[in-house]
Amino acid sequence: MTLLHEDGLVLAVDKPAGLAVIPERHGDASCLRHELEAARGEPLWVVHRLDRDTSGVVLFARTAEAHRAMNGAFEHREVDKRYHCLTLGAPREPVATVGLHEGRKGRMRPARPDEPGTLEAETGFRVLQSWQAPRGCVSWVEAAPKTGRRHQIRVHARAVGAPLLLDPLYASAEPIRARDCHEDGDATVICDRLTLHALRIALPHPSGHGVLEVTAPLAPDLAAVLALLGT
Repeated sequence: MTLLHEDGLVLAVDKPAGLAVIPERHGDASCLRHELEAARGEPLWVVHRLDRDTSGVVLFARTAEAHRAMNGAFEHREVDKRYHCLTLGAPREPVATVGLHEGRKGRMRPARPDEPGTLEAETGFRVLQSWQAPRGCVSWVEAAPKTGRRHQIRVHARAVGAPLLLDPLYASAEPIRARDCHEDGDATVICDRLTLHALRIALPHPSGHGVLEVTAPLAPDLAAVLALLGT
């Protein structure tokens, strides 16, 4: 993974798709945190997480005090997060305020009205570009989650009529091939993971001075899909 930012309190890296931030199963030591700690020879505190198959910015605290400060920023909604995603169709609404409810086996679902245990959730959507592709209308969308619920963007994107182009849990599990993006394309697989990228995160620096803002370049597989679509 690529180091995006480092100072005495914070470490930011560009997480590749396919690597969990923390262990997902008991006894499984393969994760971003353990790899970084082993490579750097220092303990790190997890500030936030991304799904295994999401690429992009992940922050770690280098001290317990910095961890507390950044956790406080998340709790008080002082964090601005921006994601880019490929969707099938375009969002019908610019903002999704659909409450979420935890379902079975880690899945989330939109909550029913007045359902006990509903988690407040809000995501803003902005269409950056759309194309008519062999699969139908494909859009490049910016998502700005105001809350940080599990699978929030994925469930909200589906709720506003634009599920992620590749999402095994909530939409299609079919890999994206060249022929899905362009009529002259072949069966070559261009992307075989969640079409979601954590582009940018900004929050008060845990030192108490200024704002920490980190941006991750677009992952190569998503960039390849965009190139075939004709950006």
